[in-house]
Amino acid sequence: MPELPEVETIVRGLSGTIVGRTIERAELRLAKIAIAPPGERFEPAVAGERIAGIRRRGKYAVIELASGRSLVTSLRMTGRLVVSSGAAPEYPGTHLVLHLSGGRRLRFSDGRTFGRMRLVGPDEAWDRELGVEPLSTDFTQQAFAGMLAGRTTPIKVLLLDQRRVAGIGNIYACEALWEARVRPSRPARALTKPALRRLRHAIVEVLGRAIARRGTSVDDYVDSDGLQGSFQNDLSVYGRHGRECPRCGGRIVRTVLAQRGTWWCRRCQK
Repeated sequence: MPELPEVETIVRGLSGTIVGRTIERAELRLAKIAIAPPGERFEPAVAGERIAGIRRRGKYAVIELASGRSLVTSLRMTGRLVVSSGAAPEYPGTHLVLHLSGGRRLRFSDGRTFGRMRLVGPDEAWDRELGVEPLSTDFTQQAFAGMLAGRTTPIKVLLLDQRRVAGIGNIYACEALWEARVRPSRPARALTKPALRRLRHAIVEVLGRAIARRGTSVDDYVDSDGLQGSFQNDLSVYGRHGRECPRCGGRIVRTVLAQRGTWWCRRCQK
């Protein structure tokens, strides 16, 4: 958390507020939060750079600079990227502030300090180990079937593997598996063709709905304006242990797969 829908929401919000602005200076308060290439210091390296664009790759927000370099940001569990005027109050744990032209500030806060912003070169293949984007045209039925072929890994664990599908985290894996009526612990290779088709469709559908609702705020997530998302109001199974399944009336259970809490319905996810 944040996952694909949250990062996509943040990126869309930032695209209208920081693109075209110049980084007048960077204020780094915790050294490990921002990483520059070897031999460079982050603050002077980004000063004077113009922000040419912003995009998402998996769970990463990628700020593209006019020089061809990029600021690749991983929010991890509790990171926030919020843009505001200089007079606006800061969130606790603000470790990096990019002072932008026009009096705007892009603040990177992270209470648990797991998040990172990296300055990468134009030719650095920083995302070479990331898998297919689930909302792209590359996420075909054939490609998805190829990922699962011969794999004994539980299907939910496979969905969380960023080397295969980039951007899906615990919330949306649980929700998509429920939508597709697939048991989370089922070996990936054991999914039937109809189940595989349902699951691929459910992944795309759930992610799309979550983006439309501006993400899920169950912990620390806020968008680039500091506002919460609303998809938490539409969750069917995630975080709903002991409650009634909205589809079949069974009880939602919580089990653990690969050290991750997993919410599902024993009655209708078989």
